[in-house]
Amino acid sequence: MIKGIYETHIQVSDLERALQFYTEILGLQIGHLDKTRRIAFLYMPDDEKSSMLGLWEQKEHLQTRHFAFYCDKDFILHEAVDFLQEHKLSPYNFLKDGSSQPMVFCWMPALAIYFNDPDGNQLEFLSLLEGESRPELGVLSYEQWIGHVG
Repeated sequence: MIKGIYETHIQVSDLERALQFYTEILGLQIGHLDKTRRIAFLYMPDDEKSSMLGLWEQKEHLQTRHFAFYCDKDFILHEAVDFLQEHKLSPYNFLKDGSSQPMVFCWMPALAIYFNDPDGNQLEFLSLLEGESRPELGVLSYEQWIGHVG
């Protein structure tokens, strides 16, 4: 039966700009490019074709979406914010404290940091954390999470 999501698609206003962002900054690999239809299919870095992102150029009435990239916890904790800022991307969270540090969605639990692509699609670096779900805690900083779960 179902084992996961293989692909998802998003709309982009400029295919070349989106390709540059997703391949040169995020490291995805072009699987197929159709310049006539103005679409591209990208594989995750070193993914061996187990998942794919489709980019569809849409010049008008662009509908933005959200999706998450699964990442290593240490990357999110120690590198993601600097990586995003070095590429002139603004990391954000839902902590409402003015910081750009990663956050924990306690109901999962998962460590995450958000940012937008050039078209405003909400992207997320996410890593599942060990431990039990604690939905009553809401969204916390990683340090607060560790304080609750030890």
